Amino acid sequence: MVFRIEVTPQDVAASRFAISPLIETMHAQWVLEGRTAAGVHRRWVERWRGPYQELARQHPALRATAVISGNMGSANVDFIAPPPSGTSVPFEVELAAMRATPLAVAHREIAQVLAARAPAPAEVRELLFGPDVVRLIADAFEALWTEILAKSWPRFHAILERDVVQRAGRLVTAGWGAALDDLNAQVRWHDDGHIAIAMGRREEWHRLGGRGLLFLPSVFTASVGAYLEEAWPYALLYPARGIAAEPPGAGAGLAALLGRSRARVLSELATPATTTHLAALLGQSLGGTGGHVAALRGAGLISGTRTGRSVLYARTPLGDALVAGSLA
Repeated sequence: MVFRIEVTPQDVAASRFAISPLIETMHAQWVLEGRTAAGVHRRWVERWRGPYQELARQHPALRATAVISGNMGSANVDFIAPPPSGTSVPFEVELAAMRATPLAVAHREIAQVLAARAPAPAEVRELLFGPDVVRLIADAFEALWTEILAKSWPRFHAILERDVVQRAGRLVTAGWGAALDDLNAQVRWHDDGHIAIAMGRREEWHRLGGRGLLFLPSVFTASVGAYLEEAWPYALLYPARGIAAEPPGAGAGLAALLGRSRARVLSELATPATTTHLAALLGQSLGGTGGHVAALRGAGLISGTRTGRSVLYARTPLGDALVAGSLA
């Protein structure tokens, strides 16, 4: 299917970016279960798959969610992933919204999903249609967040936030084409005023009508997903730029020249970032990172561009050449 979304100038002002710890927890579960390819997160999955399997034994609801989420097409429930409202909404706030789901709503969504799928095992149906299904799923996701994802969240959040800072700036200052450039090969902006999202052959048209689009970057997805139902704001889920499970390494020669920390900062700036992002990405202090940034900037290896209240740093051509080892 090819989703074509018509947009107007008013949709730029109404569009927003958001980060959802709860949705990322759900996506992390798919990766840990092997339902989604680990990709660059292979080492992270190797580290946490054992603890996840233990959690799944303690919380059968984690296994039960496999039949109601992460399915191709529209056969997914909405209540376990309510739309986020901003870039810094705590996990606990999103979880509270899930817990507030009326039981009748949860059962109705579950029934709609199961009607489109092969019959689920009896014990799974018993849990999903039981009186405590919302609490059990919420408890399971809370345990997954607390025991596993929260320990890696500072780095993951920094990756997501720097994507938001850069792409939101492009949308406001240069328009849809600039914001969607390099977002994903499945997404294209057309100058007649619509976004095309390639997910198949059949066409389906939608209009934002001044409501704008909700952009949701993710560290755990390699493809785009579109939420185009009234239960959600119209939203586009996409892989964040600079996804990496571990800080990038720096060549021995570069580290010997600049020092290990500055070499790591320069390597990380293959994707632009603020000083705060760099500190979280590399596990360094904010003051120490600021000193390295100042030194690299003074040497002409990086440059800064103000975006709102933040300064976004990126490598200069000289910095790119140095990292690539292509200097004469």
